[in-house]
Amino acid sequence: MNAGPLEWARDGYVISTDPGRIDLEAVHGFLTRDAYWSPGVSRETVERSLENSLVFGLYRDGEQAGFARVVTDRAAIAYLADVFVLAPHRGRGLGKWLVETVLSHPDLQGLRRFFLGTADAHSLYERYGFVPVDPRRMMERRDRPG
Repeated sequence: MNAGPLEWARDGYVISTDPGRIDLEAVHGFLTRDAYWSPGVSRETVERSLENSLVFGLYRDGEQAGFARVVTDRAAIAYLADVFVLAPHRGRGLGKWLVETVLSHPDLQGLRRFFLGTADAHSLYERYGFVPVDPRRMMERRDRPG
């Protein structure tokens, strides 16, 4: 299933899955300078990640206010990544709304597993049913940094 671009609106903000609306400069800027999980990530890497993910842009008056993306086969597994709300827009419940929107997306229903990684937002994700995973079962391979 592929629902195509969807939009949700609330309190002057819009969440859209239209990849054409993403402000690559704003997303790359946050990920490379402000995100603890991707310092120095290249613009090329961010661009390729957006091209190969289901994206959720959060906007206020057409400007990027936040972002999240999901890597998924839309059938069995999904990985939630790069969730953020820019500083001027924090404190309004937008991060919660963004996660709720991701989890309600029609292409992400009935999956066997939905993964994510976080160092500081466990309580946010626990309210949506995420639980810690046994670290001995998680494996990774690094071919290159960033």
